[in-house]
Amino acid sequence: MDYKKSKAPVNTVTRNIMDLCDETGNIYESVAIISKRANQIGAEIKQDLNKKLQEFASYNDALEEVFENREQIEISRYYEKLPKPTLLATQEFEEGNVYWRDPSLDKEE
Repeated sequence: MDYKKSKAPVNTVTRNIMDLCDETGNIYESVAIISKRANQIGAEIKQDLNKKLQEFASYNDALEEVFENREQIEISRYYEKLPKPTLLATQEFEEGNVYWRDPSLDKEE
């Protein structure tokens, strides 16, 4: 997913919780789906950030003064300004871009 093209808000937004339970019929189930997706998004973002910062890793054991790298700071600031994973996941859920299924309903059919 391209996070910079996401239209998710950067700040907290007040939402009507009844809109979140339209698909599932249960607000708690909707929140569980959103939280699992937020964990996935958070892991993806962390993996991307670690991969980009790995280029700047220093493997010296010497006690030399570490100079701040301007590119490293810019990358870190970019990731700090991204919308939080919960906001991204909620946006995806509201747009219907999250695939989910209920295993208990699959057994009944």
